This record gives sequence, C-alpha cells and structure tokens, in this order.
Amino acid sequence: MTRPAPRELTLLRKQQITPNMLRLTLGGRGMAGFPDEQASAYVKLVFPAQGEARPVMRTYTVRAQREGEIDIDFVVHQDAGPASRWAQQAQAGDSILVGGPGPKKMLDNSADWFLLIGDMTALPALSVNLEQLPRDARGYAVIEILDQADQQLLDAPDNIDIHWVLNPHPGTSDNSLLDQVQQLPWLEGRPSVWCACEFSSMRRLRDHLRAQPEVERSNLYISSYWKLGVGEEAHKVLKQAAG
Repeated sequence: MTRPAPRELTLLRKQQITPNMLRLTLGGRGMAGFPDEQASAYVKLVFPAQGEARPVMRTYTVRAQREGEIDIDFVVHQDAGPASRWAQQAQAGDSILVGGPGPKKMLDNSADWFLLIGDMTALPALSVNLEQLPRDARGYAVIEILDQADQQLLDAPDNIDIHWVLNPHPGTSDNSLLDQVQQLPWLEGRPSVWCACEFSSMRRLRDHLRAQPEVERSNLYISSYWKLGVGEEAHKVLKQAAG
C-alpha cells in the first residue's frame, strides 16, 4: 500500500511551554483530510535542507488536535539539531511538510494500575495517555526533565503519583529513570506499562520491567525515541537490532 504524500501545513503560532519545551501549532488548508482524534499519534516532519544537504525527516508526536490544527512540542536546547533549530527560528506563516499520522500507542485502560515512564521527548505522548485514563486510575508517572522549571501541569487522575526526575544531561546518565522506578512501591494487580526515552535508558528499563512477573508482554509498551549522538536513521537501525 502506497503511503500518502506529506501534506503542507502552516505555522499558526508558537508558545514557550517551559524553558526547554516549545509548542508549535500547525494548520491551514493542508489539514483537509487529516483524521480526527490523533492526539499521541506520530507524524513525520520534513525540515528544509541546509545548503546542498537533503531535507531531514524527524518523528514527532501530535500533542493535541483541534479543528483545523495540531500542536507539536519540541525539546529545545543549545546544541540544537535541525528540527529544534527550525522550531526556534520559524515564524508564523512558514510552512513545513508533515507525513502521517501513524498509529497511536496507548495504555490498556482495563489494567488494575498504570506505570508511565518517559523523558522530555516522550512527554507529549505520555501526557495524552494520562489524559485519557479513567479518573479513578492509580499508579505512577516518572518523567525525566532537563530543569526543574520544565515541570508541566498535567491532567492526570488524582491517584497517579507524578515523579519528576532532574537530569540536565539526558543520554549521559542511563540510570536516572530506572533508579526512580526501582524506588516505587509495586502495586497489587495487573499493571499496564508505557515507557519511551533515550535508547540506553530504554534498554535498562526494558530489562528491569521484563523481569517483573506481573508485567505481561501484551501490557508493556517500551520504545526508544532517540539515542545520544546518533541521528534518526542510525537510531532506527539500532532499534531494529535491539529487538
């Protein structure tokens, strides 16, 4: 089956959510035919080429969707890559090609409790998962951030305990998320686990979570969204090799 060609969307507005998180709202005529209810689905953004280089494609999450527009959140930092650099420099009216959307990865809401783990690249998808949980859901969300000021006000059920883990240098400390997860009291019943972060951290968390007898493979989503020092194409190869 042939994939549809990327659509051209227009930057409508920008909002600095936290010091290291920038939200871009995209819309325009290119939203015609974009399916409804795609919050947490992934899209492929095609960034303009620099000089003679080819355009760069990067994967991002639809943080929210309203009629005729979607929000995309970007982690921004000093050593910005092509995606972060474009997001910081782009002005209202600029256009970008957007492919997708791809499938959503959601928690199993029939589980007895929930464990969500992620870094700032995963925060948009993790946030959507929190928002769609039943209001009586219980469990934990463990979120790695660059700075204390990067904490966001999340729409989570009252019985979901949110733990913010400070790591100013993500990718250089593989254990920051795992250390916090290991400190959490394990709840009774069948858990549904959602985890996405840097590649090395993901592998450590995957080994730990798969060793828990209560965690069924069908209720464990775990993925790496990036790897320190590696572009998206090479990271994809590493993910496939890691299984």
